[in-house]
Amino acid sequence: MADEVILLDFWPSGFGVRARIALREKGVEFEYREEILRDKSPLLLQMNPVHKKIPVLIHNGLPVCESMNIVQYIDEVWSDKNPLLPSNPYQRAQARFWVDFIDTKVFEPADKIWSTKGEVQEKAKKEYIEALKILESELGDKPFFGGDIFGFVDISMTGYYMWFEAFEKCGNFSIEPECPTLMASAKRCLQRDSVVKSVPDPEKIVEFAFKIRKIYCV
Repeated sequence: MADEVILLDFWPSGFGVRARIALREKGVEFEYREEILRDKSPLLLQMNPVHKKIPVLIHNGLPVCESMNIVQYIDEVWSDKNPLLPSNPYQRAQARFWVDFIDTKVFEPADKIWSTKGEVQEKAKKEYIEALKILESELGDKPFFGGDIFGFVDISMTGYYMWFEAFEKCGNFSIEPECPTLMASAKRCLQRDSVVKSVPDPEKIVEFAFKIRKIYCV
């Protein structure tokens, strides 16, 4: 009997896209169910009663929540193809460290870039570039954070890479001159087949970002 795999998600979500990419990297067939976040489905509320957020992976009726927890679960369950986390314990710990850095030091200013203006936005842009430069230093001259392998940290960052254009247009700044090596890796990631099939058109994300800015009265 085949596994039943359902993903509760929202199309522009940089967190949801991580699960989509991981499933496609592993070649896992799944049913995608789009959520309307202002009118959450009974299934979402049932499967994630604590946070009531997407993404939620439902594997044979059992829910797994939080994006990178889902990615790790996918890596462990479908372990026969395309490992996403290194086998070395130290390297695994380092990968988790950088994902935590991304979801704190990158997320907070990124969120403010498209939802604020003026001094708050200017400060957020500075903090955002500073965080990206730290990541660029960690990347070094490697094609991916996982070395030659597209892996755990790359999947985490791809959720931000797909929003780069929206951030730039909302904040009226450019990332590539500040972080050329990181941008080269971002372009490499965005060209992967699993990513192309998972990431929305950048213009749609830009349009969505400006629509949300209006809701925030920005």
